[in-house]
Amino acid sequence: MPLLLVLDGNSLIHRAYHAGSAEGQLSDDGRPIWALRGLVGYLARAAASLNPDAVIVGFDCPLSSARRIDYPAYKAHRPEKPADLTEQIGGAPALLRAAGVCVVVPSAYEADDVLASAAFSARRSAWQSVLMTSDRDAFALIDDNTSVLRVRNGGFDEAVLIDADGLHAVCGVQPGQYRDFAALRGDPSDNLHGVRRFGATTAAKLLHNFGSVDAAFAAEAAAVREAVGELAAGHFLSPESREIVDRNRRLMSMRADLDLPPLSDARLPLDYLTMRRALLGRGINLGPSLWALVGGAAPAVEETIPEQRPWVFRSGLTARRDPTPGQMALF
Repeated sequence: MPLLLVLDGNSLIHRAYHAGSAEGQLSDDGRPIWALRGLVGYLARAAASLNPDAVIVGFDCPLSSARRIDYPAYKAHRPEKPADLTEQIGGAPALLRAAGVCVVVPSAYEADDVLASAAFSARRSAWQSVLMTSDRDAFALIDDNTSVLRVRNGGFDEAVLIDADGLHAVCGVQPGQYRDFAALRGDPSDNLHGVRRFGATTAAKLLHNFGSVDAAFAAEAAAVREAVGELAAGHFLSPESREIVDRNRRLMSMRADLDLPPLSDARLPLDYLTMRRALLGRGINLGPSLWALVGGAAPAVEETIPEQRPWVFRSGLTARRDPTPGQMALF
């Protein structure tokens, strides 16, 4: 079955920016390039590891936000981005397009919506998809055809590929329950508070017992108290919690119906000279590492590969011990 690799351009360029800010690599004309170089590096390494048949990179719309119109407090707490980050985010779509990469910047929507729409398109075309991001939102898109390659602190060497079995090991819920799970606990990074007393463990308990938030709302109060305890149940059963959950589920829902280019437009390999020319024009010198994107052979010189380090998730914290089912540490 063909494989589509989809990147959350915004989340990955943010991670690359912070990872490389100490060095702060600049082009010859003094412009910042380290986040752009890191983003292309993520793309190249994922292609080398997964051998996809097509690649799409999605970015947030820089001009408007349908979610902000719906809920003005959405992401409103975030500080203004540094100028050197803003410049690199703004230039990333054009750079990748010049390099031949299929890029989608949807009007009023976000990279998450590109991931959801691309996963739907892949499924409809009998493709598999891997969604590469540093955010947890994409966990809601996991199914039998869709996995999430999550990049964490430490960069690509610490990335984990999470499928349906792995999601249960990570969060204690099934893929179809993840949106309810996230709505209960909230997402501080998006300025969406959750139901009081509902962290990851309590949210998973509720969903384990009732299957969904709606089923829990319809259940007897005594059953909810037995499942999550008196204090958490008291907050959950309040009218305010329904408003919080409904708002969070609405804002966390990702559009799967964006108008995307056909998968044939995202096919690999890319043209090596076109890609090199575009990157060099921005001061980014990546040659042999692009091999998987341009249909070349793997470098003949053996590189030192870090020891594979599986992950186990325990109460939201990670420790490198026994392998977790459904997960794979890369490189």
